[in-house]
Amino acid sequence: MRIHLTSVFVDDQEKGLRFYTDVLGFRTKHDVPMGEDRWLTLVSPEDPDGTELLLEPSRHPVVKAYKEGLAAEGIPAVSFAVDDVPAEFERLRGHGVRFAQEPLDMGPAVTAILDDTCGNLIQIVHTK
Repeated sequence: MRIHLTSVFVDDQEKGLRFYTDVLGFRTKHDVPMGEDRWLTLVSPEDPDGTELLLEPSRHPVVKAYKEGLAAEGIPAVSFAVDDVPAEFERLRGHGVRFAQEPLDMGPAVTAILDDTCGNLIQIVHTK
């Protein structure tokens, strides 16, 4: 068994697509119209056949409480692996990304937490 698809709720799929592709560097895998929304998945350019990230519309009433609760507690909605958190922090900060947590050495890993502009905190991490 493998993880094929995971999702992050976004308040605006187009804004999310721009952030996750133009800023974070993911690539669009599927962009299929589905009524007023889209089946919009992204992949890492380093693993185009790997796990897909679905930018899921957050219109459902339960999602608002879920996202607000996670953000209020400082809990990331998802975690992405990077090669070097401090270097990625500097690169993303150069793109105007706001961080809720600057790089933090946690022993076996270094983490940072950013705001994805769509209502989510996103953790980046590398292991030592």
